[in-house]
This record gives sequence, structure tokens and C-alpha cells, in this order.
Amino acid sequence: MGLITDAANYILGNSNKNKFNEAFFKWVGQSGTHYDAKGKTYVEEGFNINPIVYSIVSQMATKTSTVPYSIKKITDKDQKSKRDLLIKATGYNLTPQQEIKRIILEQKAFEDDSLIMPLDRPNVLQTWVEFFELYKTFLKLTGDVFIYKQSPADGMNKGKPIALYLLPSHLMNIVLKEKANLLSTESPISGYKLIEYDSFVSFTADEITHIKYPNPNFDMSGSHLYGFSPLRAALKNIESSNRALDLNIKTMKNGGAFGLLHSKGQTPLTSDQAKGLKDRLKEMDKDTDRLGNIAGVSAEIGFTRLSMTADELKLFDYLDFDQKQICNVLGWSDKLLNNDSGAKYDNVNQFRKQVVTDNIIPDLKLFTQAFNSDILPFFKGYENTCLEFHFSEMPELQQDMAEAIKWIAPSVENGLMSREEARQFLQLAPTENPSMAEYTVPTDIMTIEQSLEDFPTVTND
Repeated sequence: MGLITDAANYILGNSNKNKFNEAFFKWVGQSGTHYDAKGKTYVEEGFNINPIVYSIVSQMATKTSTVPYSIKKITDKDQKSKRDLLIKATGYNLTPQQEIKRIILEQKAFEDDSLIMPLDRPNVLQTWVEFFELYKTFLKLTGDVFIYKQSPADGMNKGKPIALYLLPSHLMNIVLKEKANLLSTESPISGYKLIEYDSFVSFTADEITHIKYPNPNFDMSGSHLYGFSPLRAALKNIESSNRALDLNIKTMKNGGAFGLLHSKGQTPLTSDQAKGLKDRLKEMDKDTDRLGNIAGVSAEIGFTRLSMTADELKLFDYLDFDQKQICNVLGWSDKLLNNDSGAKYDNVNQFRKQVVTDNIIPDLKLFTQAFNSDILPFFKGYENTCLEFHFSEMPELQQDMAEAIKWIAPSVENGLMSREEARQFLQLAPTENPSMAEYTVPTDIMTIEQSLEDFPTVTND
């Protein structure tokens, strides 16, 4: 307990109260009434004990943390808007020509130099890799992410975040204002509470950045203010797979299907004979010696099975079905789960690209929107900047070099792009040669202006 208290005091500090750690360190060793919420089911019965849910969400979280990112200084908001519209319209399924256009727009929209994250690590307990993995995990399990921005209450750094914490979304409650009108333009949210057992910690609305999935379940008590968990639609499949695994374990413990031993002759077994036979079978089962498995009996014994085998129950067929349904609601491909059925070398890359574009990118877009509007502007020196994830650098979205050159060469020859831009598209080092930045025509290595000057003037005589 002393080590925990010392750690809490170190993290909390003398002047900066850390409510995240207060929630977890202050109540260590105390007990209370168990608090339950729907979100707990998805974490405790899904992620914690269900291998299907754990495998899917873990793959998502790991992939999310590998996406490269940087902080960019915006120089032309109009060009950035055009770039964003292009990406939104194509969903990063860009043709080589569209990719060229995206690169050109980015060059005009941002400064060349990138800034680092304003915090070396989000908090003393996590790295940014862990932070992004946990972000993805909470979002997929519960549909909600609550980011606590720890900042001084006064002084010259008042309001500037000194740490960012991901609160456990399955333990969070949204607190409504008294007599809140959920249909008005004013936010009905008064604050947030982290509730565990009989204790809670309150947060103001300004201290929390809430990211969530859309929720169609509207009611006047504010249920729609929470995100919709994808696992809610797959709850029966989670329950089914958990029971199938439990039943399989029971079958293995029983050594197979259970049944009744009985006499096959005219004389039935007496109660003492049946008990003695059962006791002998128990001894044989416990005996590790091979000869201990041999026994003799004076009567002809029969066995009537009362239960079905695992093969007859088709447990693994049901597990495959549940796995597919859980993958569907979470937006993942079951072909990436060591599934031999339909997963081949030539199509796995297609599935990897699909989950990146349909799953990883949209959820990180939710993060960047919230981070750029509600967190980044509070850091000094990060005005007019934005967090950018470089999705095009991911292996799954890399353009095929031969296909790219096929599109780039005509674009250079027709003056649609310069040779320097072509090199950037191919991720080659810049030459710093001014001539390489010129736009040329196919007849010769000359600029468009030079070709127009040499073009003969035609007059009507």
C-alpha cells in the first residue's frame, strides 16, 4: 500500500491534482457495492475471456498503433480542404493519378517541416503506442472513448494539458444538467463520473474529450449521448461461443460423452456391484501405470451413452459461425485470424487493405477530429496545426511501383507534374535541382514556356 501511495503522490504532485490516479489509487484495499453497467459485459465477458473477441480487437489495436503520424503546420486551409474532400470521396482507394493530386495538394497545404507531439508521452504510465492501442480497444468494445486532460487549475500554464489519460469507458457515466433539455442547442452534459464499486470521481465537461460511435437509441434520459458498442449486436454470438468453449472443456474433463454402465445379461447389476465397478473405474483413471488400466469383470457389461460427442454437437462449426458474425460487426476479416478457409496468399493482402480502409482509418479520423479541435489548440506553439496520420505510408496502401510508373511517366511528359513531384510520389530523395521542378513537354526536355516561345506564329494572309 505504501508503494502505491508513493506512486500516487509522485504522479499527483503538490499542485496538479490527477483525478485519473485518484480514482484508482485512493480506493485501493476498500470494498463496496458492485456497480454494473452494460459496457462491463463487453469487456469482462468479451475481451477478457472470449478468444475470438480478444484476437480481433488485439489485431485492430496493434495495427492502429503502427500508423505513422506527425503534427503539421497548416499554411493554406483551402488546399487542405481540397485534399480532405479528395480523400473523403475516395476513402484512400486512390488511383495513381488521384494520389499525385493528393501529394501536390499536401505540399501546398502544409509546411515541409513537421512538429513532434506536444507531449513526449501522454502520461507517466503510458507511451503513445499504448495510448493508441487502448483507444482502439475501448472504442471497439464499448463505442466510447473518454480522454481526461489533466491541466493546472491556475498559474501561467492554466488550461494547458500536462497529461492525457484514457479513462475506462465501461465505468464512465455522463451526468446531465438539472432539467436539461436534450432537444435544445445547449449541451445537456454537466460533467462525467468514473464509478467503481461505491466510490466515484467527478470530472467537469471541459476536462473530458468524448469520442463515440453514432447511437440510434434515443431517449429522454440521454442514452444516445453514449456511443453504440458494435459488440451489442453480437452479444448472443459472444454468449454462444463462451458456452461452446465451456461445453468443450466439460467434455474433455469427462473423458468424452458420459453414459450408463449396465449388465448385458439376464441378471442386472446390484447396487453394490454397480458402486464397486464405478469405484474401480475411478481407481483406473487415477492410476498412471499402464497396467493400472486393466481390470477384470465376471459379467458381460454394456454401456449406454446419454450425451452427444463434441463432433455430434458441431461445436466447432458453431464457433466458426460465431467468429464470422463477431468479425462482421467489428469490421474485420475472419481470413486474418489464422483461418485456413478461403485465406490464400494471393488474397490475404486484399483483406488487409480492406480492414485498413474500412476499419483503421475511420476510427483514427474520429481521433484526429477530436484531438485537433479539443486538445492540440491548448498547447502553446501549436496554433494552426493539426495531427496527421500518414495512411499512404502503410504497407497495405503502398502503390505498386510498376503500376505507379505507368501513370507517372505520361503525367511528366504531358506537363501535368514535374520530375521532382514524380520523385516525391515514388518516395525518392529530392534532387534539389531547380530544373527538376520545371514542367516539360514530350517533344523535348524543355519547359512549357520554352516550347511556346519556339512555336511558330501562324497568320492569315
